[in-house]
Amino acid sequence: MDYSLPRGTQDILPEEIKYWNFVEQTAKKIFCLYNFNEIRTPIFESSSLFNRVISESDIVKKEMYTFTDKGNRDLALRPEGTAPVARAYITNNLKRSSQHSKLFYTGPMFRYERPQAGRYRQFHQIGVESIGSDHPFSDAEVITMSYRLFTSLGLKNIKIYINSVGSDTCRPVIEARIKQFLASNLSQLSENLQEKFKHNPLKMLDSKDETLQTYLSGLPDMREALSQQSKDHFNFVISYLDHLAIPFEYKPTLVRGLDYYTETVFEVVSEDLGAQNSICGGGRYNNLIKNLGGSHSPAVGFAFGIERLIMLLKKQNIVIPEQPILVYIAALGKEYQMECIDIAEDLRNIGLCVSIDYSKVDFNSHIKLSQKMGAKYMIIFGEKEFETKTLSIKNLDKRVQESIPIANVLSYFKSLSGLTYV
Repeated sequence: MDYSLPRGTQDILPEEIKYWNFVEQTAKKIFCLYNFNEIRTPIFESSSLFNRVISESDIVKKEMYTFTDKGNRDLALRPEGTAPVARAYITNNLKRSSQHSKLFYTGPMFRYERPQAGRYRQFHQIGVESIGSDHPFSDAEVITMSYRLFTSLGLKNIKIYINSVGSDTCRPVIEARIKQFLASNLSQLSENLQEKFKHNPLKMLDSKDETLQTYLSGLPDMREALSQQSKDHFNFVISYLDHLAIPFEYKPTLVRGLDYYTETVFEVVSEDLGAQNSICGGGRYNNLIKNLGGSHSPAVGFAFGIERLIMLLKKQNIVIPEQPILVYIAALGKEYQMECIDIAEDLRNIGLCVSIDYSKVDFNSHIKLSQKMGAKYMIIFGEKEFETKTLSIKNLDKRVQESIPIANVLSYFKSLSGLTYV
């Protein structure tokens, strides 16, 4: 029987969790500043939801984990977060409770793709969806929020690329200009790209094909093909970002991979990740919720993968904030364990992380274990301390020890500088 780790997955061990907590907690703090609220959806949904939302993508065609349950229902493990949130918005009639719902989510996603550095078959995303406003203020706000999040994490050398793919009204004009520009070189492109040329020329801009990218380097500014309304929308976003000194770069070939985007699209990248340098992407999707059977509810959002972000944090040697200081209590005899339990609970009540090992009674065993755990302080309680109603406290970093009355243990730790509490 093979019980090995399934390909494309990973165990997140205790020494790694500090990175995950740092990212998740920082994200939640930033989202709270902008009045975004958390939403949690099931990890599996009806397959038809994703077939409807992202039917033309490789995610649906090649990468979805699907199964039929005992009720003969076709279900899929969620490959992304926007469609489930849109479904939840409709199912729970969130438009009735708030004309503008600002939501964020975090959790595992699943795609059957070739595992590589920073990419897994079970991966984790954090994302936001701002639903109910078609004002460009919302576009600029989520872009600003993403930038604030990544800089709060300490990341350096990040770039924001933005573009407008226009509305349904001007999309045909944009596609016609792309066709006109590429027509003379069409025969030099692959069959797959020629198919995209016929049916969805806008998606050609998202291709990594080197030959095509060479041709696209001379692509005219597509903003001229936008309707006046789309131009005004995009110009507002640019003005907002300029006003806040958010660094960005206009990238006319940026379209993102999913068909539901309208108007603004954006991407956050880091050159430190090499060729696969994207760490976050998003944009506006004004028609998605209506296409799923809801009322017209324009929206904008973004998502990023936690694994790739952590990989970047490590690559840039970002210092993770100190974890709570561990206090280890050594009971030098079973008869002293109950007193040690009382001391431990008192320290936990003020927010200190405390550990006791009841299987050890000799001093050397306690020393070895406390050091292995990474404790900074060790409280020693044995016969001498019991008789004198004192505690011996050893600073394991400085290797100094002092004795204090038991009654003073809380005030002693409160007086220490630099302690990190839970």
